[in-house]
Amino acid sequence: MSPAAKLRAALNNDRPVLAPGVYDALTALLVEQAGFQCAYVSGASVSFTKLGRPDLGLTTMSEVAETIGNMRERTEIPLVVDADTGFGNALNVKRTVKLFERVGASGIQLEDQTLPKRCGHLSGKTLVSTCEMTGKIKAALDARVDADTVIVARTDALAVEGIDAALDRAETYIEAGADMLFVEAPADEAQLRQVSDRLAAKVPLLVNMVEGGRTPLMPVDKLGELGFSLIIYPGAMVRVVAKAATDYLNVLNTDGTTLNMLDNMYDFSQIMELVGLSEMVEDGQKYSEDIQSATEHSNYNKS
Repeated sequence: MSPAAKLRAALNNDRPVLAPGVYDALTALLVEQAGFQCAYVSGASVSFTKLGRPDLGLTTMSEVAETIGNMRERTEIPLVVDADTGFGNALNVKRTVKLFERVGASGIQLEDQTLPKRCGHLSGKTLVSTCEMTGKIKAALDARVDADTVIVARTDALAVEGIDAALDRAETYIEAGADMLFVEAPADEAQLRQVSDRLAAKVPLLVNMVEGGRTPLMPVDKLGELGFSLIIYPGAMVRVVAKAATDYLNVLNTDGTTLNMLDNMYDFSQIMELVGLSEMVEDGQKYSEDIQSATEHSNYNKS
């Protein structure tokens, strides 16, 4: 099965799919090795790590495409990709979908914000018309090559126009052909139930868990009971990494050594094995015996 077909199959199971957020090949590899069925390519996390900037629509289509390609080269799990607004109008959406699908996206998420967009849990968002967004959804459907590629329609209308308007928009996006709906930033369990009661019987629903965001954090079983099929944790990985890195730098700055951090990191040999050194050397030896020197160096460091 293709990664996109695996994603669709997983969404049809009774238990919701958990999708940790990833932003490069290493984090995608970690998610796959941990046994998750899916990863979410977070636009915010890509912006944080590639640009060192907040999620304010600064990343480009080509930057995200390069990120997807690097992940797909290293992993086989489905990748649901945050494509922001599609990086322009309906014609830009067609180009984005073609490119993202070609480099390895299994699902592509489009939102109804204006440019420049901003993180869904920030204030001050503005929306395109429902008509413009339905045009983008139809353009995405026309552009995809693999019918299994999941087109996710996100609406940010709840924070701008209220819950009723958001649900009306979501209904319209379903009619336009969206495979999955994402109503961003419900404020409480009651709003989550409203989303599910109106939409869950029609298409799979995505819900966004943001630590410190507008939507309350809930466990997977509870969200499954509420009717959500895909649960994303888009920024948790980068927040964990940033906190760990800050702690490391503080210790190094204070102690002048990493000796007191060894229990909180992989050593040289461990990180080499995590990213597949032995496997690559074995593969490379089919073509050149010279590659043996890489493992000899690794074994030296183990002693």
